[in-house]
Amino acid sequence: MFGRDAVARTFDTPGFRGMEFYEIHARSIINKVPDASRMPFRWTINPYRGCSHSCVYCLLGETPVLMADGRIRPLAEVRVGDAIYGTARQGNYRRYVLTEVLAHWQTVRPGYRVTLADGTHLVASGDHRFLSDRGWKFVTGAEQGSFRRPHLTAGSSLMGTGGFAHQPKDSPDYRRGYLCAMIRGDGHLRRYPYDGKESCLFLLALAETEGLTRTRDYLAAAGLRTTEFTFAEAADTRRRMQAISASSRDGARVIEWLIRWPESPGTQWCKGFLAGIFDAAGSYDSGVWRVCHGDPEILGQTACSMRALGFTVVVEPARPNGVTSIRLLGGVREALRFFHTADPAITGKRSIAGAAVTSDAGLRVTRIEPLGMDLPMFDITTGTGDFIADGVVSHNCFARNTHTYLDLDAGLDFDTKVVVKVNAPELARKELARPSWTGEHVAMGTNVDCYQRAEGRYRLMPGIIGALRDARNPFSILTKGTLLLRDLDLLEEAAEVTSVGLNLSVGFTDAELSSLVEPGTPSPQRRLDACAAVTGRGLRCGILMGPVLPFLTDSPGQLEATVRAIAASGAASVSPVVLHLRPGAREWYLAWLAEHYPELAGRYRQLYRSGAYAPKDYQRKISALVAEFAARYGIGRNGAAAARRVRPRPPPRSDPRQPAPAAPAGEQLTLM
Repeated sequence: MFGRDAVARTFDTPGFRGMEFYEIHARSIINKVPDASRMPFRWTINPYRGCSHSCVYCLLGETPVLMADGRIRPLAEVRVGDAIYGTARQGNYRRYVLTEVLAHWQTVRPGYRVTLADGTHLVASGDHRFLSDRGWKFVTGAEQGSFRRPHLTAGSSLMGTGGFAHQPKDSPDYRRGYLCAMIRGDGHLRRYPYDGKESCLFLLALAETEGLTRTRDYLAAAGLRTTEFTFAEAADTRRRMQAISASSRDGARVIEWLIRWPESPGTQWCKGFLAGIFDAAGSYDSGVWRVCHGDPEILGQTACSMRALGFTVVVEPARPNGVTSIRLLGGVREALRFFHTADPAITGKRSIAGAAVTSDAGLRVTRIEPLGMDLPMFDITTGTGDFIADGVVSHNCFARNTHTYLDLDAGLDFDTKVVVKVNAPELARKELARPSWTGEHVAMGTNVDCYQRAEGRYRLMPGIIGALRDARNPFSILTKGTLLLRDLDLLEEAAEVTSVGLNLSVGFTDAELSSLVEPGTPSPQRRLDACAAVTGRGLRCGILMGPVLPFLTDSPGQLEATVRAIAASGAASVSPVVLHLRPGAREWYLAWLAEHYPELAGRYRQLYRSGAYAPKDYQRKISALVAEFAARYGIGRNGAAAARRVRPRPPPRSDPRQPAPAAPAGEQLTLM
């Protein structure tokens, strides 16, 4: 992001004292929200402070990452757009799912080595998180003080499959093993008399071209060229099949030599043989790995090769048609070890999507040690918010950590070093005009405030709002800044042609507490006055009553006073949001709490012991009280009548079947 055209500025004015602004030309401005997010919208524009994704630098570049094709790739070589595995909760289980790499970057951080009981070594920064059987845990942390957070200790058990096996070498023995299994298992080699001479025919037909291509290439490396052709076209009951063939006697002799049984098969030959027989006669479905065949010699060699490589298999009773199955034990962990150890060619048979994420004794942490040196490290952002790093589930993060991918910290730097996407208006207009853009709702102010003080100098929002207005694209704004009033004319124009949602964030009315918790923001009363000005222009404006600070602003009397003030502003709605403490924000807020309200530190640790969110019972209690007070003071009762009654024209959509985007609803992020 800090390219050659980036400009760093400081301004000698009281409002910007001690701050630095990094003016950059962004590559994109309408950013997709990760699927794992709890947000009720899919797209966001953030002209300040980076993108909508939030991550920490985490792992050594050599760390293997599980790709969508079942193979592994070093983290340093993963690229944006790659398909990889992540996880998602489905029903009662967390399961492996496919996801996309949305961002990739590098930094230098102090390294820590995490050693697991199965011998896996993970080198990561102290701020990285792994999924344990008791939730997400940082590599390092403390039991007391401001650095207190869930962290790994000796005995913690991680979730996943454990360290990935090494992929086989492309050696002559591996190739011969593969050809032996593939040709014996699914090919045809026949000698027959023709016109008084001996003729030969080799034929291999497969629906999966990956196995056919590998066989053809391995035969070519041995000096035998084959002809490829369509063996059978697709039909209702079968897929299209391609084939390779050869018909020379010399070719037949080459193939017979390549597929003969070795007297003492080596490790590489066994790996190649298992890859070939799995491509020819294997399957992995619903968590069950099998090889089915009717040739006892092939089955015997398969079982022997599997056991030679440390796999546990059972031979199932023969079916009435004479076909016997060999089944691998050990679940997804052993299936993945097989795929990496043998490396079969057909990737469609290697999918673990839908398999449950589990743990076992082998993933118990035995040691965590600082390496005593800074190391180049890499991280990625994915659609699920996690990825599989050397067999364990590895996390992406959110909130103040948007700054860490700029090599800035999530504390003081977040408040004093602001990244400004100076080309945001031009980018917004360009991206909204793309044929592929379907006019979905765009949320602003969801990560950082788009009307922070810097907006008074850079004036990016008028251009962005103008682009959204001209595209008739629905949007919403959440802000703590009264600078919103500057753009009321533009917002009125936009509301005539599309859906515009405006919300100001006012968590409480205590001005003294606000100056401590939200230094630099307009006072709560000024924000409520801004709400009144917006509604006075006929625009609908809601109040996000957040954050509600436990033990500081959550008493019934305090909540009622805040709701009463919100009602007086003419707000169309009020939505309470209890403080949530994601990584980065958590450490920063708890450090502030320890300084100003040390007697509450223990209560906060207890309330947020399970993660970033307060318990649901507590959240429901706050919501019920606010709803009761809102009804008492009539919030929303006259909101519909007060709002301008317009029938916005829908935005243009490239696909007429695409449903019109819904207005955002539900919880939004606090700006803390």
